[in-house]
Amino acid sequence: MDVGLIGLGRMGRGMAASLVRAGHAVRVWNRSPGAAEGLAGVTPVASAAEAFAGDAAITMLADDAALRAVIVEGGLLDGPNPPGLHLSMSTISVALARELAAIHARAGVPYIGAPVFGRPDVAEKGALNILAAGARQAVARAQPLLDAMGGKTWDFGPEPHRANAVKLAGNFMLIAAIEAMGEAAALAEGHGVSGADLLELLTSTLFASPVYKNYGALIAAQSYEPPGFNLKLGAKDIGLALAAAGAAGVPMPFADVLRDTLSEAVRQGDADKDLAALAEVARRRAETNRAPSG
Repeated sequence: MDVGLIGLGRMGRGMAASLVRAGHAVRVWNRSPGAAEGLAGVTPVASAAEAFAGDAAITMLADDAALRAVIVEGGLLDGPNPPGLHLSMSTISVALARELAAIHARAGVPYIGAPVFGRPDVAEKGALNILAAGARQAVARAQPLLDAMGGKTWDFGPEPHRANAVKLAGNFMLIAAIEAMGEAAALAEGHGVSGADLLELLTSTLFASPVYKNYGALIAAQSYEPPGFNLKLGAKDIGLALAAAGAAGVPMPFADVLRDTLSEAVRQGDADKDLAALAEVARRRAETNRAPSG
């Protein structure tokens, strides 16, 4: 297929490489010039409009503001040669996903919500878990691209925003797991037990799953740079989850706790570190609490 990809962060680069390996013709554009350097097999183009064309266009941008600036404010849907479909793979708000679906419907461009689970190394392998929602015929047309980038496509029905709701729910659970590991490690360390030893035990037994094992290893090693997914994006996602919950009348009291803890981590200078650095908040709080007063 003739594909345009907008957004060449670490995730976008891995996705582009997977598409090239599968034999697709891939045009790429990024807001920061030079992002395509070292990416074999792609064709860099000079504008977002040149990428937003062909059989399909894929967007993988950082947040609502970036996606809105490029697609909506950039007027890409008003161009003379819009793409055959648009796969929106960014983690965005449910509200923006609903808005984009309506805008695309008016423009006659099929729109698919397709956010992903997986870090950059998973994207490079073409093994992402892709959450797809949109018209069945459009998803079927996009399936060769989804298969190139993902190990499995999970179908969440005809309304694109549903995929974004699932993505935010999943990221809430992921961040909650990191917070739990950080607090548990601090508890163990408060009693003379290595937090790394605790996490090795728990992620090999009771919590032997990829999220716990991968993030547990980062927390145990206090290895937060370079980030696979940085902490400020995690803070953004918790904000989006809370907004989606509010719109649906769903209380999420622990998400409020996570928002406060993430904000504390950002204030302490961890915004650009890996999301696993959230665990350092619990460690610092424990050290401060144990410190002798005046």
